[in-house]
Amino acid sequence: MSGTKPAKRRVTLRDVAQEAGVSLKTASNVINGNGRMSEATRERVETVIKDLGYRVNVAARNLNRDHTGFITLAVPSLTPPYLAELANRVIDAARQHDYSVYVTTYAEGSAKGARDLLEKFNTTVSDGMILSMSEVETITPDDLKVDFPLVVVGARTTWGVADHVTPDDVHAAARAAGYLYDHGSTRLAVVGARGVYDEAALLGATEGNAQLRLRGIIEESRRRGITVDARLVGDMAADVDWTIGAGARATQRLIDSGVPFDGVVALNDQLAIGAMTALRTSGIDVPAQVQVIGFDDIEEAPYLQIPLTTMSSRLEWTAPVAVERILGRIRGDITKPELLTCESEVIARESTR
Repeated sequence: MSGTKPAKRRVTLRDVAQEAGVSLKTASNVINGNGRMSEATRERVETVIKDLGYRVNVAARNLNRDHTGFITLAVPSLTPPYLAELANRVIDAARQHDYSVYVTTYAEGSAKGARDLLEKFNTTVSDGMILSMSEVETITPDDLKVDFPLVVVGARTTWGVADHVTPDDVHAAARAAGYLYDHGSTRLAVVGARGVYDEAALLGATEGNAQLRLRGIIEESRRRGITVDARLVGDMAADVDWTIGAGARATQRLIDSGVPFDGVVALNDQLAIGAMTALRTSGIDVPAQVQVIGFDDIEEAPYLQIPLTTMSSRLEWTAPVAVERILGRIRGDITKPELLTCESEVIARESTR
C-alpha cells in the first residue's frame, strides 16, 4: 500500500460560486473588481474565496481581458547602477498592479538597437513597452509611431509622439552648479561632456543627459555673470561610457592642463567617484581645494571615503509614473502623449563644503 497522499484538488471559481450561492458571472465580477451587485453579496463571495483558499489564475484572467499581464522594460545596459535601479523599481511598481516585467537590453547604436526592438515588438507576449533610450541611438519621430502602448523614460526627446517621463536635467544641473557656487567655488570644471564644446549649441539643447546638464550649468553660470571656461569642460575622448575609470582619466587630463578650477560637476556619480580619485591621487584636497558633485545618488555615494554630494535620481518618482502611464495606455484610459517631469534635489555630503 502506497503512503503517497492523493494530490489536493485546486479550488475553482465554480467551487466559489456554488459555495457562495451566486452565479459564475457574479463570482468572476468579484474577482475582477467589476460588475453591479449588493455589498452583502460581494462580501459573501470574498469570504468564501478566503475560506476555500481560492487563488486567481492570472494567466486565464489576463487572457479573458485580452492582456498578457506583462510589460517590457528595454534598457541599453544593466551595468550602470542607475539603469539597474530603474529596472528594480519598475518591477516593484508593476507588481503593485499585478503585472510582471520582461527586462531586455539592446545593443546601442547598432542594427540590434532600440529601433529594432520597436519594429519587432511582440504584442502576444507583452502589453506594452517602457523604453530607456540611449543617447547614441539614432531614433526618428516615425520610429516612435508604434501600434502598441509605449512610454519613454530618460533624457531623449519623443517629439510629442510618445509619452515621456523624465526628471528635468537642465534644472537639476543648474541647481548642482549653483550649489557649488553658493559654497565657494568660482571656476567649475565639467566631467562627462561628449564632443567639442559648443556653448551656443548647448544652450539650444533639447535632449541628452550630457547636453541638457551642460546647458543647465551654462545657464546658471550666466545668471551669476560667470563664463564657463571651455578648457575646463572635460571631453570624454575615447571613453563612451560614464564609468569610474572614464571620470578619473578625464579629470587627470584637466589637472594636467594646468587650467585652475575649484569645483567639479561630474555628470553622473561614477564619473564623480573617478574625479575624486584623480584629485586625491594628485594631492588635491576634496573639498577644501576642489568641491565635487555628481548625479543619481547611487547606492555607494554615501559610503565612500569622502561621501559624495549628488543630485537625487528621482527614480522613486520615474518608475511608478512610467508604470502607471503604460498601464493607463494598455487600459485605453490614456490616449494623448504627454511630457511628465519632476525636479531633483541636492543631497549634500562631505565632497562639498
